[in-house]
Amino acid sequence: MEKILVCIKRVVDYNVRIRVKPDGTGVVTDGVKMSVNPFDEIAVEEALRLREAGKASEVIVATIGDSESQQQLRTGLAMGADRAILIETAAGVDPLTAAHAFRALVEQENPDLVIMGKQAIDDDCNQTGQMLAAIWDRPQATFASKLEVEGSTARVTREVDAGLETIEVDLPAVVTTDLRLNEPRYVKLPDIMKAKKKPLETLQLADLVSDTGEQIVATHWATPAARSKGVMVSSVDELLGALKDKGLLA
Repeated sequence: MEKILVCIKRVVDYNVRIRVKPDGTGVVTDGVKMSVNPFDEIAVEEALRLREAGKASEVIVATIGDSESQQQLRTGLAMGADRAILIETAAGVDPLTAAHAFRALVEQENPDLVIMGKQAIDDDCNQTGQMLAAIWDRPQATFASKLEVEGSTARVTREVDAGLETIEVDLPAVVTTDLRLNEPRYVKLPDIMKAKKKPLETLQLADLVSDTGEQIVATHWATPAARSKGVMVSSVDELLGALKDKGLLA
């Protein structure tokens, strides 16, 4: 296997408390720490482990976003990726547009394996990997908790309701990662300095995808309703009475 392409996304750091803008047009991002989507960070780690095991010769990280997304690409390079590609756009990108953009990048780079997180923590769409596989007309293996590559075959173990399911797919293929696949490595300062010298290519989204308009538009954002205060009851009868008063029991 020659190349592994890892698709990542810039999101608000998972440790940051999300705040909705006063006008309800989105979430506050000014001055907020941004990071690599945690599921995508796991995808980068898995690609690096495959390369270190001699299963691949090059790992490429790619993302779609504005120029500030270079920061997350540099994180991927600091982890150990060989080079990075930014598909630049200032507009929002929905999963289908992202899938088309990555499909165009696949044609350009011709990777043997594409890995990405199963979903992004900002929109939780869980669609891009499946859409890319369909557009690319290649096999997909989603929610991977274990990944093994032998020759031209990938074996993926995934958690399902009944237990564990193991499937085999022919390469090239798309694999999406789950949290239990691995624990990403800690990035050290020397690696961050080395990442600044690694190649980072910039492409324009409009040059890869003819229709860059958003297919899905969020019309309003709102914070979740505050939870009501709990009520202490002294007996089962009092509990049943309280539930009937709220219309939860007939």
